[in-house]
Amino acid sequence: MKITEEVWAFAEPIVQAHGCSLWDVEYVREGGQWFLRLYIDKDGGVDINDCEAISRAVDPILDEKDPIPESYSFEVCSAGLERELKRPGDFEKFMGSSVSVKLYKAVGGSKEWIGTLTGYENGAVTISCGEQTQTFEKAEVAQVRLHVEF
Repeated sequence: MKITEEVWAFAEPIVQAHGCSLWDVEYVREGGQWFLRLYIDKDGGVDINDCEAISRAVDPILDEKDPIPESYSFEVCSAGLERELKRPGDFEKFMGSSVSVKLYKAVGGSKEWIGTLTGYENGAVTISCGEQTQTFEKAEVAQVRLHVEF
């Protein structure tokens, strides 16, 4: 089992007990240091108190279960307004929302497309940009995030 899956399994009930939902678990190396991050969400938005309470509740279980052999920093963060969509349920939840689709290679002269999410099937993402509809196959898509105009 991957580290992120193992952490998800024991962290999700704790996150839910604090009135939040677990959006993602990330284990990444940045600047020579490893980071374990829990991304959380809740109706009305997450605040620093939610992050702190969940961090304090999960931290001792991380110490007990010790799923990561090397040293790392543990963080609990809000999923954010422009969160990444990864799982089929993410796409279902945000169907009809504005998204940014980043591609590995340019399509139609662009590596980033912004439009309304209108479809998701077997990893293929469909967006509409005005009158135009564009479908990107799973292998073309590097990342899909919610897009917020400021």
